[in-house]
Amino acid sequence: MYIRLPKNIMNMISDLVKVYCRNTDEEKEVPVGTPLSELIAHFNVRMPYLIANAKVNNKTESLVYRVYRPKTVEFVDLSDSSAMRTYVRSLCFILAKAVDDLLPNAEMFIEHAVAKGYYFQIESDQPVDKPALDAIRNRMREIVAADIPFVQVEEETSKVVKLFRERGMEDKALLLETSDLIYARYSKLEEYIDYFYGCLTPSTGYITMFDIQPHNGGYLLRVPNREHPVELEPEIKQEKLLNVYREHLKFLKISKLDNVGDLNRAKQDNRMSEVIQVAEAYQSNQIGEIAGEITRKFHEGVRVVLISGPSSSGKTTFRKRLEIQLLVNMLKPIGLSLDDYFVDRKMTPLDVHGEKDYESLYALDLPLFEEHMLRLMRGEEVELPSYNFVTGTREYKKHFLKMAENSILILEGIHGLNPELTAHIPQEKKFLVYVSALTSISLDDHNWIPASDNRLLRRIVRDYRYRGYSAEQTISRWDSVRRGEERWIFPYQENADVMFNSAMIYELAAIRRHAEPILMQVPRTAPEYAEAYRLLKFLSYFNYITDRELPPTSLLREFLGGSSFRY
Repeated sequence: MYIRLPKNIMNMISDLVKVYCRNTDEEKEVPVGTPLSELIAHFNVRMPYLIANAKVNNKTESLVYRVYRPKTVEFVDLSDSSAMRTYVRSLCFILAKAVDDLLPNAEMFIEHAVAKGYYFQIESDQPVDKPALDAIRNRMREIVAADIPFVQVEEETSKVVKLFRERGMEDKALLLETSDLIYARYSKLEEYIDYFYGCLTPSTGYITMFDIQPHNGGYLLRVPNREHPVELEPEIKQEKLLNVYREHLKFLKISKLDNVGDLNRAKQDNRMSEVIQVAEAYQSNQIGEIAGEITRKFHEGVRVVLISGPSSSGKTTFRKRLEIQLLVNMLKPIGLSLDDYFVDRKMTPLDVHGEKDYESLYALDLPLFEEHMLRLMRGEEVELPSYNFVTGTREYKKHFLKMAENSILILEGIHGLNPELTAHIPQEKKFLVYVSALTSISLDDHNWIPASDNRLLRRIVRDYRYRGYSAEQTISRWDSVRRGEERWIFPYQENADVMFNSAMIYELAAIRRHAEPILMQVPRTAPEYAEAYRLLKFLSYFNYITDRELPPTSLLREFLGGSSFRY
C-alpha cells in the first residue's frame, strides 16, 4: 500500500535528524548534515578542557564529521586519551608542515615518546641550530594563528600512493601500497600533504599549547600535560630509555626495516622467516649480555636481581630466559615473584576512585618481604608464601628456601625498581633491570607506534587465552592499569642498571591474527568499542604472518601460546 505524505512532512523527515548527546543527556532534532563542531554549542556542552573529538555510536570521529542519520554522540576533551591523540596528531602535522616550509629538502622523523614528549630528528643539508629551531617554532605559531583547516581527501589507494611517491614520501607510499586498502585518505594543510591513521582537529587554531626544544642530540616536541592539559608536560630526563630506542633503531636501519611498509614488503618477498630468526637471535644476544653483566657483578657482591616493568612487558619470560643464561654462567638463580607477597585482598588499599589498587606498592606485605629478604641474605631458611588469586589470600605450601654459596635471587614484579621496596638491602648487593615493549618500528616517518598499544594488544590476547577475559573487559581496565604505571613504575625506570626491550620487529604482524577475532567480539553498544575499532584499524596496516616459526622459548609465546616455559 502506497501512502503519499504531505510535502511539509517530507521536508521535516529529510531536513532534520535526531541526535542524543550523552554529555547533557538530551535528545534534539538538528539539521541533516550538521558537523559535530556545531553540535557542541547546540547542546551547550561544557567540559573542563579543549574538546578535540567525539564518539559517535561508540566510534571516535573528528569534529568535522557530519550527522546524516540518528546518532548517539559523546564529546571528549583532552583529559581523554583519544582526544589527546587527536591533539598530538594535529600538532605533529603542524610541525611537519613548518619543517617543510623552512627546510624543503629536509627529512623529519618522529621516532617515539620519551621525556614526557615526542622525540624527533631532522636530517638536513644545513645544521638545525637554535636559530633554525626558533624559526620552526615561530612558523608553527603562525600556522596555528592562521587557523588553517585540515582537509581530508579520499581517493583510490593507487592514486594516493602515486601522489606520495611524487612528493618523495616513500615511507607513506610503501605503507599504503603494501596494505589491502582499496581507498585511502590523506590530509592536506594548504598544499602540504601527510598521512595519519586517526582523526585530526578541524583546524590548526585548536593547537595552542606546545613547544619544541633541543634534546639529547635531537629535538623534543612538548605536549599538554595528560592530567592537567592547560599546561605543558614537564620535561624529564630519560637518557637510558632513549639509548635503548637508539640501539634498536640502529638495528632496524641495518636490517632495512625502518617502517611497517618495509616489514610488509619483507613478507611479500618471502623474507619473513629470516626477519623472525634475526629478531630472535638479537634478543637472545641481549639477554646473554645482561646475564654476563650480572655474573660479573655477582663476583663483586650482587646477590639480588630485581626485574620491573609495566603490564604485559614480558617480565616473566625474560626472567626465565635470564635464569637459563645465569645457569650457563655457573650461578644458581632462584626466581621469586613479588605477587606472592600481596596482602589479603580485603586489606588491599583503595585508589582515588575507591577501587582496590593492586598496582600500589602498599598492596604488598612490605614487612614480611623485608623479613624474608634479610633472613635469606643471612643464609637462613625461609618458608615462602604463595598468593591464591582465586581466594585473594596468602597460603603456605611448605616451600622452603635457603641460599647456597652460588645462589642469586631473581625477583620479578612491577615495584622492583622502587627504592622503598628494597631500602633494607645494601645498594651494592642489588642489580636492577627494567623490561618494556619499547616498539621502535613505526608506521611511517611521522606515525610512531605507542609502546602502550603494543602492550595492550599483548594483554588482550593473553587475558583471553589464559584468564578468560574478553577484550571488552581488558580494555575497560586499561586506564586504571596505566594510572598505576604512571604512579608506581615509570617514575623509577631510570633507576635501572640495564634496560631490556622486549618488543620484536615482527610481533604486531604475528599478533594480528590472534587479536582481531577477540577485538571483533566487542559489542558496538559497549563504550570500549571505540578503542577496539581503533586497534583493529591499526592492526590492518600489518600483513598477516604465521607464528609457527617462533621458537618455543620466544618471549612472544608468553602471550600467543606454545611456550616451552611453564607460567
